[in-house]
Amino acid sequence: MTRFVVVPQWQGSSSPRAMALIDGAEAIAGDLPRSSSTRIDVPLEAGDARGGDVARLSALLQVRRAVDAELAVGTEPVLLVGGDCSVSVAGIAHAAARHGRIAVVWADAHPDLHSPASSTSHAFSGMSLRAVLGEGPDGLRLPSGAVAASDVVLVGTRSIDEPEAEFLAASGVRRVDVDALADPEAIAAAVAATGAEAVYVHVDVDVLDPAHMPGVKTAAPFGAQLPELVAALKRLREAVPVVGASLTEFVPASAADASADMGTLLRLVGSLA
Repeated sequence: MTRFVVVPQWQGSSSPRAMALIDGAEAIAGDLPRSSSTRIDVPLEAGDARGGDVARLSALLQVRRAVDAELAVGTEPVLLVGGDCSVSVAGIAHAAARHGRIAVVWADAHPDLHSPASSTSHAFSGMSLRAVLGEGPDGLRLPSGAVAASDVVLVGTRSIDEPEAEFLAASGVRRVDVDALADPEAIAAAVAATGAEAVYVHVDVDVLDPAHMPGVKTAAPFGAQLPELVAALKRLREAVPVVGASLTEFVPASAADASADMGTLLRLVGSLA
């Protein structure tokens, strides 16, 4: 059985609509089973950078400590519901510590591979996957080598900044582009190629084409089709144990829009949990 942990964190985002991430997480939480769901209290204040290159670092560290404490309870797989993308870093850290070598599937329109030095916004959300690979601020990044770049599979990524492209070119990170998702075996095959025997799956809803998911901060055209992504994720679950997952970055424009998008979101939840 999957346990749901709702983390309505917004401080990792640089968007003017960042606080709407709270509404998105709460909307999804409303359709999850209460008996297996826990909500992490997230401070309303922005927090400060503590003299570093990551915006709102103090608030991010506070939330990370709370998520770490919650994940330490129980042994069942956890689906983290965000909130911004960076809530997934705690989930991946927990899965890697508990299971050893894991693959990470990162389904996202953006690779989130900025370092604190390359990011112009200083938003931790855009550094999330780089932190998984061991680079970033103390208290947020994983230990170096906990997850190898060659064990990461980017899915549906299509909006890549130049520093991220340079990192990718030298990294060994694997990719499954949008067109490849027409084959439901595509993600499972990419994970099998890593040699890892367990996988963590992160889904930012902007991996989908905006026609399927308008409730995002920054829409990226030519995204994944919902039926194809769901089929590929379900096939992945059949092929290899999913030891954790995250669903993030839902930003509804209104309560009515949140309701209209819920069918899509619940199909994603069903493919992950």
